Amino acid sequence: MPAMDLTWIRWLLDSYASWLKRDLIERTGTLDEQCEKLFSAPFVVVSHANAEDPVLNYGNRQALVLWEMTWAELTAIPSRLTAEPANRTERARMLHQAEEHGFITDYEGVRISKSGRRFLVKQATVWNVLDEHGTKRGQAATFSRWVPLPAKQP
Repeated sequence: MPAMDLTWIRWLLDSYASWLKRDLIERTGTLDEQCEKLFSAPFVVVSHANAEDPVLNYGNRQALVLWEMTWAELTAIPSRLTAEPANRTERARMLHQAEEHGFITDYEGVRISKSGRRFLVKQATVWNVLDEHGTKRGQAATFSRWVPLPAKQP
């Protein structure tokens, strides 16, 4: 497992529980153990911190597999590049809606992997990541359902 920012993981997990009124993972053990549970979870979790053009700062093992990237690659990519150009306006609208309301559930959208493989994310939850003072630090998303899509025709 790559080195993780434990403060970010705590904020991510605490924020999810605060917004959704349930835990994303079982919150037993140390924060290091919770970090391992999150990284090994059978569902996707990705996040980015606040920035004008935010770069992904977390992706668990399932996210790395789905996007066909290493940790170093995933955490160096602007999050907007996880969607094709034609789908970025919809992605931005969804992130704005989550920012306004704290979280959204049941989001669907097309994403693209490093190799160009397209997939439809289904029933995603997107939430604002807050620090212990309630300051918005970024956003995160989780989903366990996706459908492979055919390659785009030239």
